[in-house]
Amino acid sequence: MSWSNWSGSVSASVPVLRPRTEAELGAAVRGARTVRATGAGHSFMPLCASEGLIVSLEDMAGTMTIAPDRKTARIPAGWSIKRLTAALADDGLALANQGDVNPQSLAGAMATATHGTGRELGNLATFARGFRLIGADGEAKWCDAETDADLFEAQRLSLGLFGIATEIMCDVVPAYYLAERIEKMRWEEARERFDELTATHRHAEFWFFPHANDVIFKTLSLIDPCEAPPRTSDIDETPFRRVLSIGAKLPFLIPPLQRAMMKTGFDGRRRGPAHAIFPSDRTIRFEEMEYEMPQAVGIETLSAVVEWIRKKRLPVSFPFEYRVVAGDDIWMSPMNKGPVAAISMHQYARMSWRRLFADAEAIFRDHGGRPHWAKRHTLSRADVDALYPMAERYRDVRRAADPDGKFLNTHMTELFS
Repeated sequence: MSWSNWSGSVSASVPVLRPRTEAELGAAVRGARTVRATGAGHSFMPLCASEGLIVSLEDMAGTMTIAPDRKTARIPAGWSIKRLTAALADDGLALANQGDVNPQSLAGAMATATHGTGRELGNLATFARGFRLIGADGEAKWCDAETDADLFEAQRLSLGLFGIATEIMCDVVPAYYLAERIEKMRWEEARERFDELTATHRHAEFWFFPHANDVIFKTLSLIDPCEAPPRTSDIDETPFRRVLSIGAKLPFLIPPLQRAMMKTGFDGRRRGPAHAIFPSDRTIRFEEMEYEMPQAVGIETLSAVVEWIRKKRLPVSFPFEYRVVAGDDIWMSPMNKGPVAAISMHQYARMSWRRLFADAEAIFRDHGGRPHWAKRHTLSRADVDALYPMAERYRDVRRAADPDGKFLNTHMTELFS
């Protein structure tokens, strides 16, 4: 049996266990030499790869329990964001924010600071209020801000290093509804108006093909209750697929193809419950690197990367995605120095990306950026220490929770052993 991530670039030829009970999971962890947990496999870095055992909680039994004040809920950690948000909606509740895809497990999304967009909204890890963990000894324990506080602080963005979460206490909010607007906008206008648009909409983001002169701008705004739309795609992928197919064979055609594609209209509108409007269908495989930039230099950084791509006529086939995320106080969060602009750089999975990402990463780092833990990066242990003042305390908590390194793999050992 083998495991691979969503893009197919990370794999492991080891058993994948799908326990149905916490007792079965505990016994497996107790008997394993090394073990890593996986969700939907949306991490592009080898976070879930293992030389021993890989565990998926997709089949784990569990139910959601909503607190009497309806401000928190205890949620099975292996539930997907899709399953969770649908269950919350049935009870008139929602997550305060989510990303633009929803197959990820709640535990995996929190463990890597997965996020959506919103000037006042943090990443999903900021919603966590407590965790039930299966530790290296196979036993269950609870941690929150009052109970084993150091473990809780580290576990908020855990990278899977402190145990396997089976239940998460999470902030929830009353259900709400959103109107989506997608339109084409000149790059110069988007650059000048972005701060204004993030201030006047609950959510604002854009996609930018680096060889074109327009962006695809998306806003989400609060509205009165209404029905869900009949589809989940926000952009028709058909013309994009044609461009990718040609560009993979003839990379030099990517710049004119992008400009031609962006001459078509982009005018989309959807309305419905938030959990139905946030996610989009993403069926084209790609590799991704994302850097969280100090918000004040976000547009400047994106401009510098695009200028570099255009100058060298590099065959970057996918658009950049540009979002904003609120700051937080989580030890290993890329947002813990303050609000960030998240710049996601993608490349078609059938095209070369390693050298391209490495060169772009130097520009992101020169502008003070820190990478998303689950997206492609080349951080060393020294880089982690330089970027995160709490890194050694994080390692201390890891050593106390897992002295034999059961939850480490090669990648994690290099950074946090």
